[in-house]
Amino acid sequence: MRALGPGFFDRSVHEVAPDLVGCTVVHGDTAGVIVETEAYDATDPACHAFGGRTPRNEVIFGLPGLAYVYLSYGIHSLLNAVAEADGRAAAVLVRALEPVAGIALMRRRRPGQPDRELCSGPGKLTQALGIGLELNGASLSEPPLAILARDDGWAGVELVAGPRIGITKATELPWRYSAAGNGFVSRPRPA
Repeated sequence: MRALGPGFFDRSVHEVAPDLVGCTVVHGDTAGVIVETEAYDATDPACHAFGGRTPRNEVIFGLPGLAYVYLSYGIHSLLNAVAEADGRAAAVLVRALEPVAGIALMRRRRPGQPDRELCSGPGKLTQALGIGLELNGASLSEPPLAILARDDGWAGVELVAGPRIGITKATELPWRYSAAGNGFVSRPRPA
């Protein structure tokens, strides 16, 4: 499988977010297929860019195809893919993965968790894959962190769209996308 280049991300975040479902995130010896995403853009009060550019959110205003990694609640690093043209401020939150490589290492990083819970949330997946703040601004097209194109097995995956979760603003927007019926999607699972 080939890594997605900046051209994949250089379009509406509302096209990129559903198109990432079925692609694979690779970091070091670990990897997982994306089964859930959420879209955020600068017009959205839940987006970090809504209030304007700051040192913390500078990357989200940057080139498409970069990783925007930030600390949530001072605990979890969250992985986002910057979308749209340079300066537009839009990103896709990677919410959940189905683990496909390095599962033993993921289990060591998240001890006592069943395999379905290793990557079933944005903080869980970064812990399982070892993704931290040092990757903020990294390219998603080359090691150490890459998103690979879908393989044929995911080409026709059925998507479910619904409201985003884990936020307090603009919760009604149906910008959460997940693989229908996939057991690795975070809770609450969409209908």
